[in-house]
Amino acid sequence: MRLPASYPLALLAALVALTPVYVLLSLASDANTLFDSHNLEILGNTLALMALTVLGSILIGVPLAFISAYVHLPLKKFWLVLFAAPLAIPSYIGAFTLYAAFGPGGEIEGLFGLTTAPMYGLSGAAIVMTLYTFPFVMMTTRSSLLSLDASMVNAARTLGMSMTGSIFKVILPRVVNGIAAGSLLVALYTLSDFGTPAMMRLDTFTRVIYVEYNAFGLNRAAMLSLQLMCIVGFLLFLESQIKTATERHGRALVLFPSRLQLMGLFTIFTPILMLAIGLPLAIFMLWLARDGVADFDINIAWNSAYASIIAALTAVIVAIPVAHAALTGKAGRIMERVTYFGFGIPGIVMGTALVYGGLQLPLLYQTLALLVIAYVLRFLPLAVGSIRTSTEHLDGSLVKSARVLGASPREAFMRVTLPLTARGIVAGAALVFLESMRELEATLLLGPTGFETLSTYLWRVYEAGYFGRAAIPGLLLVVISAGGLAIMLSGEKRSS
Repeated sequence: MRLPASYPLALLAALVALTPVYVLLSLASDANTLFDSHNLEILGNTLALMALTVLGSILIGVPLAFISAYVHLPLKKFWLVLFAAPLAIPSYIGAFTLYAAFGPGGEIEGLFGLTTAPMYGLSGAAIVMTLYTFPFVMMTTRSSLLSLDASMVNAARTLGMSMTGSIFKVILPRVVNGIAAGSLLVALYTLSDFGTPAMMRLDTFTRVIYVEYNAFGLNRAAMLSLQLMCIVGFLLFLESQIKTATERHGRALVLFPSRLQLMGLFTIFTPILMLAIGLPLAIFMLWLARDGVADFDINIAWNSAYASIIAALTAVIVAIPVAHAALTGKAGRIMERVTYFGFGIPGIVMGTALVYGGLQLPLLYQTLALLVIAYVLRFLPLAVGSIRTSTEHLDGSLVKSARVLGASPREAFMRVTLPLTARGIVAGAALVFLESMRELEATLLLGPTGFETLSTYLWRVYEAGYFGRAAIPGLLLVVISAGGLAIMLSGEKRSS
């Protein structure tokens, strides 16, 4: 049996995606201890942060999902974009600005003379993570709500059940999988995030791995990385078991709240949105007005764009055979799933593995090539998913017609398949580009000496305490992230 032409390249991509795990296992074999009392404290902090963040995200995300899905509001699309907007701000930017705004000597005290509680530690990190992850729960829950038929709610109301009772006894049990899916995304994001715990001075796995790396404790960093990966792997397994229930679509539920109820809703959620979106932008604008733009080197922005463009192009080239292999058989789907492994590995873990790999290959160590490899391994699934989706919708008869008319497989691919899937390829490249621009952890560990990007510059500014210099890179990263959110929402619109 002849294997599809895409299999060799897809297999190579899958093997490369597994390389960081092999490197970490080799490195950790030299560690002195597998688990000690300090690990227990780190594990406790990490799990506590994850639990609080998931709880907070459910408490905010589920009501907002109900509002955006069912409540009759003027400018409904505007409210949906506003509720999802925190996704457009990397959590480490939120942590930076909230840390600078609150507490004695913070920007709020400087402007208004109000002394506020400082924002750090477990509570501060949980607040920040909740503010920037609740849209995950909102989006997945909203998607489940929109798939429900309102006739069951109407039947319950006809039988005398109150609207509140209908929500808790009829609607919520049918969307619990959507809530769980969003909660697991929040948990995975919380586990892998480095910037927020580091800025909030909370010892989680990601922060301690970075500390060990800087103390030349690569073996211990690798052991901690493997422990973190075990937790991430368990959550990924749980995520794979969640199946969203499918129901026959019917008329969507529409709620018409009174003016008093609307005022109550906005009184509750406006402070949350202001804290997540308004405060970071206001702080950056304040710093911009105070310190100006004179100290910002435009080459920093160019470095970010240059590395991200190379990563996006490379990821797309690798993703095309992987996506096509996934559509040709079970072996191809397995290879595709293996490449997703890199997306589940936290950036700090990927960076630690590739630092060790670079030390064994001096030609790669502290080069742009190694940084690009890290970006590609981390964000390849974004390109694969986008290209595979567009290829799935391709009419196979067009390719067969080209073949019948005498075109070779290569010619049919270049003249038929590639142009018709160009939109998915461009969208995949854009997502990889935007995520690479935001990436902090891997860039800190793998960036060439003197190669500053927007995210690493922001980190250095935070460490040095020159907060005013963060205005331009912070605003640029917010704009870039907004582009990623726009692509994501446009993809959701096409799917619906």
